[in-house]
Amino acid sequence: MKKSKYYLIIVLALTMFVISACGSNNDNEGSSDNSDSSASDEQVLNMVETAEIPTGDPALATDAASFIVFGQTMEGLYVLDGEDQPVPAIADGDPEISEDGLVYTFKLKEDAKWSNGDPVTAHDFVYAWQRALNPDTGSQYAYMFSGVIENATDIMNGDAAVEELGAEAVDDYTLEITLEQPVEYLNSLLAFGTYLPLNEDFVEEKGDSFGTNSDNMLANGPFVLTGWDGSGLTWTYEKNEEYYDIDNVSLDKVNVQVAKEPSTAVNLYETGEADRTAALSSEYAKQYANHEDASTFEEGSSWYLKFNQERDGEETPLANENIRKAMAMAFDKEAFAEQVLSNGSIPSDGYVPRGLAVNPETGEDFREESGNLISYDVEKAQEYWNKGLEELGVDELSLDYLSDDTENAKRTAEYFKNQLETNLDGLTLNLENVPFKNRLDRTTAQDYDVVMHGWGPDYLDPLTFLDLYVTDGANNQASISNEEYDQLIEDAKVTYANDPEKRWEAMLEAERILVQEDTAIAPIYQRGRLTLIKPYVKGLEEHLFGPDYSLKNVTIEK
Repeated sequence: MKKSKYYLIIVLALTMFVISACGSNNDNEGSSDNSDSSASDEQVLNMVETAEIPTGDPALATDAASFIVFGQTMEGLYVLDGEDQPVPAIADGDPEISEDGLVYTFKLKEDAKWSNGDPVTAHDFVYAWQRALNPDTGSQYAYMFSGVIENATDIMNGDAAVEELGAEAVDDYTLEITLEQPVEYLNSLLAFGTYLPLNEDFVEEKGDSFGTNSDNMLANGPFVLTGWDGSGLTWTYEKNEEYYDIDNVSLDKVNVQVAKEPSTAVNLYETGEADRTAALSSEYAKQYANHEDASTFEEGSSWYLKFNQERDGEETPLANENIRKAMAMAFDKEAFAEQVLSNGSIPSDGYVPRGLAVNPETGEDFREESGNLISYDVEKAQEYWNKGLEELGVDELSLDYLSDDTENAKRTAEYFKNQLETNLDGLTLNLENVPFKNRLDRTTAQDYDVVMHGWGPDYLDPLTFLDLYVTDGANNQASISNEEYDQLIEDAKVTYANDPEKRWEAMLEAERILVQEDTAIAPIYQRGRLTLIKPYVKGLEEHLFGPDYSLKNVTIEK
């Protein structure tokens, strides 16, 4: 089984930041050499996923399912390699960088094309970025440009025209980017989905239909999405015949089926109808933990309860700090990880996951240095609860708990209902299990009280987590607001952009305020996943951030 990245970091005594995916005992990440004579004549992969695709528009996507699709069908200036390092993709090598570290000049591959045969040009990047920042687009990820590319913040706030963005197509194959200040994680940021290019003629022709189904999407990556009707539970990736690196793509087709019930996924695998499952639920994770086809991976995603402080224009009981602290301390997260999940997930008393980033001076992992910020403690939870009820002038509370409608999510919801109602007298938790897309829509609209929420890194830096909860942030979605926290994030992004140690200290303090002082969210666990994958599937690359995996280098060797 695959060892976790954190294990490797320990072995190397934290002398370097290791994010390489290491081999599993079933050699699932074997050679991707397409000249291998053992490769099957039929290069078809059958996969199972757990969630439908919410959108095919990179500017509107905020979820893992959509970004997985983009990871197979689109490429930006950089993509992730098998060790999670950003490497040039549409960029023709590394850029020229000005002495002050603010101006990046990229040359683009002149043989890169869209699946309709159009060339991929510098104009496609400028158009896509301007479109994402345009307030009329409604991109929740527009903030990914803020404080990074010149004038992005003013454009996002409606104070400047999109044409003022510090991104210029010098010619068709030369892209010049001007930054607000040096950004040490820029390469990994440029590999992220919101930074993907878009073909302006195609997008404008499709209008509001762009990204709503596979007929209204255009690819420039190794595969083209087909057979997705915009809401269905099946789709296909087919080899993109216009892809510039097609000679290094073995798979002809990948069939994907959504199975929300783990029993269905396992049955598809056991009967040979699927070559890889999605992450298994606890019941099956325990059953298959020692199976020869099992592969484990410790993700960089953090899962937590998110407390909505305002709903329908009115403050909720969760605007009370003591109520939030009580709920955050009233459940046994270790028992949850071991007994309910049983898939390699680890309980966490913090927000930023381990294995993401290390102190630039000492090499200590962020999670270890930040420490345990809020832990399971029933006695303290009850003290906070009683104080909060007194401040609200009530004896009991009824709150809605929102989560997905999968078997795993339902089992998780029952666990938290039992824990919180047992340990906090007077609390009633009303469970609302809805389809994944509905959960996203309701969270965005703040139509919930408590939601089971997860976040995976978009680039290799703690800010990818901490930046979410600035006041009025697009992904805040809970009316969380703290002026000191906002200033610390601004310091980390701007004031200390050239002072790595002070920047690090600002991020540590920001996490402490968010979790320990304000308890705006309640950390639960860092997710691990256990999947089943046939031994003849070689070259599948799993990622710590960005898309969960890449299929470009996969071969079928039966």
